Amino acid sequence: MPTTTVDRTAALRLWVIVSRVQRTFAEHAKRDIERRGLALSEFAVLEVLYHKGELPIGEVGERVLLTSGSMTYVIGKLSTRRLIERRRCSSDRRVTYVRISPAGRRLMARIFPRHAEAIRRAADGLTAEEKERAADLLKRLGVRAQALL
Repeated sequence: MPTTTVDRTAALRLWVIVSRVQRTFAEHAKRDIERRGLALSEFAVLEVLYHKGELPIGEVGERVLLTSGSMTYVIGKLSTRRLIERRRCSSDRRVTYVRISPAGRRLMARIFPRHAEAIRRAADGLTAEEKERAADLLKRLGVRAQALL
């Protein structure tokens, strides 16, 4: 088999495997988060704010891969539940910052360790060293694929 055929076959196999693994991991995450009374997008926003602090809404959306319309909806829901707080930028009124509220921080302090454990269990098929190696390889693959867009 010529190298290009071997490489193409390997690339297609990798695509299928990565897609299936991602779908399975996402399902583990979704089930765990929904058990805790949150939608996946709500948890993603809270998690970013919990670990990164106050951010402009647009940056939160970029980090959690949500459109501005979806962000408006999720921010509204989290604000209604008093899990986040909004603040207009004093120098640019078009920018709104969001931060996790004390109630949101308490919620995340309670549920994030359990969520991290659920994800660890989902990845239990590899040793810690293998997980690091797989993460490094997948990151390199993603960076290269992104450069080709």
